[in-house]
Amino acid sequence: MDAISLACVDRSISRHVGPHLTNIADLLAPEDILLDLDVSNKGQLFEAIDRHMVQKHAMAKGFVAMSLANRERVGSTGLGDGVAVPHAHVKNLDHVQFAYIRLKSPIAFDAPDRKRVSDVLVLLVPNQANQEHLNILAEVTQIFPDRQFRERLHQCNSPSGVKRLFDSWVPLA
Repeated sequence: MDAISLACVDRSISRHVGPHLTNIADLLAPEDILLDLDVSNKGQLFEAIDRHMVQKHAMAKGFVAMSLANRERVGSTGLGDGVAVPHAHVKNLDHVQFAYIRLKSPIAFDAPDRKRVSDVLVLLVPNQANQEHLNILAEVTQIFPDRQFRERLHQCNSPSGVKRLFDSWVPLA
């Protein structure tokens, strides 16, 4: 394993091993990890997410982009520190769909800290998945404030490295 891959899974810093709030790592498949996606704004990002979901998960064309854009109009899903979590309830979806996207260049996302976004976690949930939706968002808000996690994430150069990093994450003590 090369040095970059080792950095992706290195867990040498002290952590409290405990149960995850939910199972983000279980929801995230390597096929749903897109690295260095080249878009210049939210609209292009949502269209790229839509194309991915159509191609990989046979979702209806245009519906994911529309759902994400509609949710974004309610308020920005930018969290800060370069992270956004566009999420939406999707009609006729039978299970939670999760994706991680690292953008080639950061884009404006109306985050509270005004920082441009390069890490995007996409959460699509069935209409009836309210509690699961909230649990996943809660876990995201624990993972991404961890600066060391974000640094290791940015060192990962493959979907499998990103997946291993998410699999190895445990909450801070």
